[in-house]
Amino acid sequence: MKTVFDFAKEKMNKTISALNSEYNSIRAGRANPAVLDSIRVDYWGVPTPVNQMAAVSVAEARILVIQPWDKSALKLIEKAIQTSDIGINPQNDGTVIRLTFPPLTEERRKSLVKDIKATAENSKVAVRNIRREALEKLKAMKKNSEITEDDLKYGEGEVQKITDDFIKQVDAVAAAKEAEVMEI
Repeated sequence: MKTVFDFAKEKMNKTISALNSEYNSIRAGRANPAVLDSIRVDYWGVPTPVNQMAAVSVAEARILVIQPWDKSALKLIEKAIQTSDIGINPQNDGTVIRLTFPPLTEERRKSLVKDIKATAENSKVAVRNIRREALEKLKAMKKNSEITEDDLKYGEGEVQKITDDFIKQVDAVAAAKEAEVMEI
């Protein structure tokens, strides 16, 4: 029965990690190197992440500086950023690329908050699906006489506690991201 709990916790932790990763890619008006995580540059025929080709740093609160290790890759990185969906136009000065994050409009902030809430709800659904899988495993163990009826009831209670904890974590992560986006 312990493995059922470990299984549930491990999968729910992965859901929280995926949620954090998704939220890191949301542009909140502040420079964040994570917005470049999804961008791949065709470097010598290989799709390569920007952070593996260049030093990415935050120069100011709203300016991201990308300094490639290979100067010949500067144009490739610039083109990959332009064709991506991050909505920022890169400025190339011949040695580094600067990304200036514009301040968010109130309308855009509200739109981002809606997206944040939708993503959080999807994560909650994923956590509940993991709960369902864990409960099914417990019921199968009961059916196969691996555990008793009392163990089943205890296990169901424990799985519910684990689920409640992870739902609270999803809510906390979402609330923190909402606060970051709505911050002026």
